[in-house]
Amino acid sequence: MNIQRFSVFGSDNVGVYIFTNDKYTIIPTNLDKQTKSLIQENLNTELIETTVADSFLIGIFVTGNNGTILLPRIAKEEEIKGIKNVAKDVNLEVLDVRATALGNIILTNDKGAMVYPELSDAEVKSIQKALNVEEIKKGSIAQVIIVGSVGVVTSNGGLVHIETPESELKSLSALFKVNLEVGTVNFGNAFVRSGMIANRHGVLVGSSTTGPEILRIQRAFSE
Repeated sequence: MNIQRFSVFGSDNVGVYIFTNDKYTIIPTNLDKQTKSLIQENLNTELIETTVADSFLIGIFVTGNNGTILLPRIAKEEEIKGIKNVAKDVNLEVLDVRATALGNIILTNDKGAMVYPELSDAEVKSIQKALNVEEIKKGSIAQVIIVGSVGVVTSNGGLVHIETPESELKSLSALFKVNLEVGTVNFGNAFVRSGMIANRHGVLVGSSTTGPEILRIQRAFSE
């Protein structure tokens, strides 16, 4: 599992700008050629350059797994078409729920999903159907209700907030059907999604991420 440090637009909060699964990586327009090459080489995916709701904050607005990419209801028609034109072999859905920061409120892989506890039961049901996951739960992680911001989960493993209790960690591992570890990124940031992007091919982290943090991440995502 290759782990690479980098920054986006001079920021270590790389996860707020990028979404990936094992096939496609959605990135902001205007990234330099060197950054795009680094992303493509490490994640081994096809790149899709776009905005979402005219914003570069792709990782905040987009979530999904290998079968489905979810976009918020504020995504523009041309943005939806642009993603669809490239990602033809995944289900692309615009999620009609009140919240728009889908990357912050949904944590998912191909097996399970944990979602923001204030979503309605109908909204949760529509998310489960869209993602086609076996199990979905409303809840919090380490008492943080914006669960997507404090975890990154793939088909290999995952990393969640450093203060996640052991009992909660076991429950989450059972939900996602992978081994999870606790950790931080960018020199102690427990909101791990803000500083990390991962799929089964590789992991990208903010450039302030320390050696000990990288060792934990390596352990978390090793098959």
